[in-house]
Amino acid sequence: MEILGALTDALLEPVPEHTEDIWPQLTAAGWYYQRDEHGNEDASHPDGRLHLRRLADEALGSYWLAEATTERHERVWTGRLEDRTPPHLIAAFTKALASDEPVQRARADAPHLHLVTQEERGPQAEKLAAEHAARLKAVRAAARKSRRAAAQSTPGVPAAIASAPRPAARR
Repeated sequence: MEILGALTDALLEPVPEHTEDIWPQLTAAGWYYQRDEHGNEDASHPDGRLHLRRLADEALGSYWLAEATTERHERVWTGRLEDRTPPHLIAAFTKALASDEPVQRARADAPHLHLVTQEERGPQAEKLAAEHAARLKAVRAAARKSRRAAAQSTPGVPAAIASAPRPAARR
């Protein structure tokens, strides 16, 4: 969840002029890195349960593959990014992947309980929900502002239409 959050947050930020190479970030976090003779690159978390690979495939093109497994190598989740994904998004994804910051989970929401240590600290349910709602409100406001600016710069769109609020999304 935090990894996808970091990726989507990066979509809202301006594109940086320069993006650092991700492999040194991972090795600095203790990950093992290797590159083979075919140009495939692989980084593994020290516990061996988390991997990030950049695979060079002549038929499919290059792509990124992230995978988390249990100690018995059962897949927990897999993520795939195309090589044409902007570098700053891959960097944000990788930074979150390598983060050792604790994550917020309810006791019943932690899969593979034998693999995690849970401590009650930080904001709890109501505060997290309020923070999430505030974040969504800010993102929606930014999107409305962007739409208004785009519509106002389009000839022939009356100002009343450009500034009209959009209906709320259904859940």
